[in-house]
Amino acid sequence: MTNILVSVAWPYANGPRHVGHIAGFGVPSDVFARYERMAGNRVLMVSGTDEHGTPILVQADKEGMSAQELANKYNRIIATDLTNLGLSYDIFTRTTTKNHEKVVQELFTQCLKNGYIYKGTQQVAISPSTGRTLPDRYIEGTCPICGYEGARGDQCDNCGNELDPDELKNPRSKISGETPIFTTSEHYFLDLPALAEANLKWLDSREGWRTGVMNFSKGLFAEVRPRAITRDIDWGIPVPVDGWIDNPNKHLYVWFDAVIGYLSASIEWARRAGKPEAWKEFWTGSQAQDYCFLGKDNITFHSQIWPSEILAYDGEGNKGGEPGKLGRLDLPTMVVASAYMTMEGRKFSSSRGIVIYVRDILERYSADALRYYIALAGPENQDADFTWSEFVRHNNEELVAGWGNLVNRVATLLHKNFGEIPAVADADLTERDRELLAEVKKGFDTVGADISEQRQHAAVTEIMRLVGETNKYISEMEPWKLEDRTRLAAVLHTAAQAVVDIDVMFAPFIPAGSQRVWEAMGGTGTIAPLPQMKDVTDLDDPNFTYPIITGDYELGRTVAPWKHTPVVDGTPIAKPHPLFAKIPREAVQEELDRFKQAMKARKEADKKQLAEAKKELAAKKAQQ
Repeated sequence: MTNILVSVAWPYANGPRHVGHIAGFGVPSDVFARYERMAGNRVLMVSGTDEHGTPILVQADKEGMSAQELANKYNRIIATDLTNLGLSYDIFTRTTTKNHEKVVQELFTQCLKNGYIYKGTQQVAISPSTGRTLPDRYIEGTCPICGYEGARGDQCDNCGNELDPDELKNPRSKISGETPIFTTSEHYFLDLPALAEANLKWLDSREGWRTGVMNFSKGLFAEVRPRAITRDIDWGIPVPVDGWIDNPNKHLYVWFDAVIGYLSASIEWARRAGKPEAWKEFWTGSQAQDYCFLGKDNITFHSQIWPSEILAYDGEGNKGGEPGKLGRLDLPTMVVASAYMTMEGRKFSSSRGIVIYVRDILERYSADALRYYIALAGPENQDADFTWSEFVRHNNEELVAGWGNLVNRVATLLHKNFGEIPAVADADLTERDRELLAEVKKGFDTVGADISEQRQHAAVTEIMRLVGETNKYISEMEPWKLEDRTRLAAVLHTAAQAVVDIDVMFAPFIPAGSQRVWEAMGGTGTIAPLPQMKDVTDLDDPNFTYPIITGDYELGRTVAPWKHTPVVDGTPIAKPHPLFAKIPREAVQEELDRFKQAMKARKEADKKQLAEAKKELAAKKAQQ
């Protein structure tokens, strides 16, 4: 048994998450975690909402509430959506807990002690009209590296390079359109150059990474430079240094603290389980494998920033040092980055109305349909396009007409002819029966290898191939015409075994649907446990409560492990009911119309907001 840590990118709590987000971090990580549990490994899947940083303040201002109130609002919305999607987190928490604050400050303190954090100065952007620091992500301009005109102040989405706002050509505020004023401010920096050699050595030792992810990761070190890890901001984790800890306008910046959430969430999980040291089995002594799931725009933070923070804490850069009180922390095993998912040929953008929120799609369609579509057609190695026509087609033609129809046919024939899974002697099976059973049985090795090696498209394609082979077998055998009861029993027993085996393979991809199929085939118990959301009290602050996602996922491993298990003769089979819902064809046009209306409404809202900002700016200038 291997310990597997599944570190899932933290969704930002400034709004609900859309399909593009969960296609990158959500479904792929859950499929992998569920498979590893069924394969007999011990899994810890962690994440939470990322709640610090200036974009939270900007959104809070827009909605007329405090930053904490905004974080509370979207933390609950996001946790609800991810629970409904069936993502099996052992703990999904948040970055505004006292536990997270303590862990982040511990890493900062030891990195500082080891010499990998130092004090320096940086140019910061100020809004001329408000005097407030402008968030990096809310400054845009032309990228000095590739010339892309929509680059952000922290990163260019076109070439993927990290940036500072003052490097942009023709910088402007996305909030008001103003040209920011740059001023010098004192900050703490993470000395990435001092950690580059160790970081590259780690990258060189990795195996099995997606080629594009590895090439991009190594390219980050072509011109590596220190990065500021504090900001002039009144929202974030206090800097644990005398003269800074009580400064209301200096805090650790979000990109430094968010990735530490993998560690703090693991510690919170252990503390809540009453085993405060259990997290070490996934973080120290090379006792575990750690897989980080994210979208490709997040590679920098997982291939460079987070490993550098760990190396700095462990004292393994070129300045030496020693680990802090948490002990020597292990580096990730693999960074599993997905490409982008677009929507009807356009890049997802909540601000432009080009969006399908998870909560909206789950209100109208099943989690099975969405999970299946992402697994089969998502952005695994290259950008993929979400289209409503393809979403409906894959659901109706494959999940419903292919898989659902097969289960219904087999269950109906069993119920009608025997009322149970009939007993069959080995001698009653023909070569054709054995051929199908062997083919399906091999699927556990093939599909399992594909999932473990991050080829989920190939895995679900192989499962659907086995569905087709089983449907073909039934059509060839024509059990509805058989008068020989012994032969009929052999055919239906063979078909039942194939369906049950395929259902187990489907469990990581469509857990809710797989549970229904399991029960339709007479199975008892839970093969695909679903997560639960529950409110808890902060471990270090009795006045702070929040929801977490958790669950008892060991049930699935014991009831249906990842292997061929013979069906039980005499298992009662009831009359089946439809297991998967067909989506009406007219839904495609309805969704496209909603999309157009949302884009129109967003444009009108943006136009109104910009006009109000210009009016307010003009009024201030007139007063001056």
